[in-house]
Amino acid sequence: MQIIKNTVVSLHYKMFDADNQLIDQTQPEEPMTYLHGGYDGIFPLVEEQLQGKQVGDQIDVTMQAEDAFGDHEPELVRQEPIDVFPEDIELEVGMMFEADDPETGDVIVFRITDITDGQVTVDGNHPLAGQTLRFEATVASVREATAEEIDHGHVHDGHHHH
Repeated sequence: MQIIKNTVVSLHYKMFDADNQLIDQTQPEEPMTYLHGGYDGIFPLVEEQLQGKQVGDQIDVTMQAEDAFGDHEPELVRQEPIDVFPEDIELEVGMMFEADDPETGDVIVFRITDITDGQVTVDGNHPLAGQTLRFEATVASVREATAEEIDHGHVHDGHHHH
């Protein structure tokens, strides 16, 4: 079966940074599964390359930052006084938390990148923002999506995500 709109695709992938260092991969027993056809389940450039492929086919796609996790946006790096954080939490570099964007109302995930002199530096960029990435994948399975999956715009794997 070919990968076309409204098929459920399982992939084994490896993702590399610009220096060809492995930064992410699927486990052999746990492929990544997504609904094909513009449902935002995978990078659009990767989805484009997978169109028409079948089980066993491989792709190797290099994505510039704008095709992957976006450009690094300096305005998403902020310094906040430590006293705006809850007192009962011990703050650490690398810790992540959600906050509302005052301008858009969107929820942004921030990562603490530095704590110095009562100031906490937080970064709302994805850790891989601004990077060129290479995505290597092998198609593990392809099946028709159910009407419910198409209606909801994502794969149903027996768990409910509402």
